[in-house]
Amino acid sequence: QVQLVESGGGSVQAGGSLRLSCAASGYIERPNCMGWFRQAPGKEREGVAAISTGGSGTYYADSVKGRFTISRDNAKSTVYLQMNSLKPEDTAMYYCAAEGGAPCFGIATMSPSEYNYWGQGTQVTVSS
Repeated sequence: QVQLVESGGGSVQAGGSLRLSCAASGYIERPNCMGWFRQAPGKEREGVAAISTGGSGTYYADSVKGRFTISRDNAKSTVYLQMNSLKPEDTAMYYCAAEGGAPCFGIATMSPSEYNYWGQGTQVTVSS
């Protein structure tokens, strides 16, 4: 059974940084695509970033390009999201997700419906 556990969330001031981690247990079919999503109160869940099986392909929402970096360490079964220059509008619950058995594919990587495994989320709050 696949489990995804996020950590690293917290409260920071605007301009600050946080590093989220997502530890995976259980077998996720390869190829796979790992993604980070976020959901603010009253808003739909949106894709933030995604990374391919080997880590060579990365995808970002326009709103975070240049500020967030996704990476993965397959030996540790962990995916990271380095978030710099945080803004109040980045405040949300952040979720890790995995799409097992399929590679990352273009715009679809930003769609929650493409992913079949989800973590419980970690809260990020950015104050102005």
